[in-house]
Amino acid sequence: YAYTDERGFYVPAEEVTEPEPGTYVYDGKPVQREYGKMGKSLNNVVTPDAMCEAYGADTFRLYEMSMGPLDVSRPWQTKDAVGAQRYLQRLWRVVVDEETGETVISDDPADDETRKLLHRTISGVRADFAGMLYNTAIAKLIVLCNHVTRAGGRTSREVAEALVLMTAPLAPHIAEELWQRLGHAESLARGPFPEADPALLVADEVEYPIQVQGKVRSRITVAADASEEAVQAVALADAKIVELLAGAAPRKVVVVPGRMVSIVP
Repeated sequence: YAYTDERGFYVPAEEVTEPEPGTYVYDGKPVQREYGKMGKSLNNVVTPDAMCEAYGADTFRLYEMSMGPLDVSRPWQTKDAVGAQRYLQRLWRVVVDEETGETVISDDPADDETRKLLHRTISGVRADFAGMLYNTAIAKLIVLCNHVTRAGGRTSREVAEALVLMTAPLAPHIAEELWQRLGHAESLARGPFPEADPALLVADEVEYPIQVQGKVRSRITVAADASEEAVQAVALADAKIVELLAGAAPRKVVVVPGRMVSIVP
């Protein structure tokens, strides 16, 4: 974004504050925001050196790749780099105790739920990396990291090492440091990269959004191998759907296996 004062002059974008949503101030005076490419004439250039100094190279790399597909123009928001920084901070805490500096990893196996999420993440991240879809790969890593963080306690080594290895192409410096703290003398620069177990990629249950007249009104969870008739029966028995239909039989019910249920009253 670029900002102009009451004279129409461009002011330094990095010095503009937003005291409340939609209000922008420079040097105590209101300014107008406009959207355009970075350029000296717009006074809104953000240099890589400044980002690395403020946030570190890993955060800078991770934020750039998380903004969206690499082949499209994307709006730059320096303040949003904090999100990438927070992921790296959580990843660090998965491995290292911030108070003592000691590793906090367990050699016990991960629980079934975590292991399944781990292998789904591995499969998804491998596919995303192959397609250069780094933003969606990062989203999957954040979900896994948040899961083990919420679980509390010591994280299983199998999960922690996989998280570090999958993060390495995105944030190599912190990943290398964590890999050594996990007890590995060799660099991770040349692998190995985690492999997904196909047996753990099969879902036990599937969530179906239920649409009524094109709008999602409820969701149900059924066994992954449930028949279309069974899915339809569960959908029509859902309390919200029963209330919406007010006792009337729907004219049409379409079940798209594994994806959704559409009801026409």
